[in-house]
Amino acid sequence: QVQLVESGGGLVQAGGSLRLSCSASGRTFSKYCMGWFRQAPGKEREFVAVVSWSGGDTDYGDSVKGRFTITRDNAKNTVYLLMDSLKPEDTAVYYCAAATYMSVRGADFGFWGQGTQVTVSS
Repeated sequence: QVQLVESGGGLVQAGGSLRLSCSASGRTFSKYCMGWFRQAPGKEREFVAVVSWSGGDTDYGDSVKGRFTITRDNAKNTVYLLMDSLKPEDTAVYYCAAATYMSVRGADFGFWGQGTQVTVSS
């Protein structure tokens, strides 16, 4: 069982940066691949990024490649999403999630946080 709590969301101007954090409870954090997803009003949930249990392998959604970076610190049970060059279309609720294997499909992630709002103004 893993409980996830996101933080770091907020309001930022286009072109700015934000770093999201996701803290996990439990002693098995390092056994999970961790992902970030987002959902904007009226839109389907979208894959953003995923990192392997060791942090050595990552994957990104096409819309954020080159702008977002996912990292993890297993000693702190935390996964991060650094978002640079933010655009108004990045506005969404961002969720972190845990899965037992690398995937870009939300259905493969068994544990989810409550989400944090990111709003990018133009």
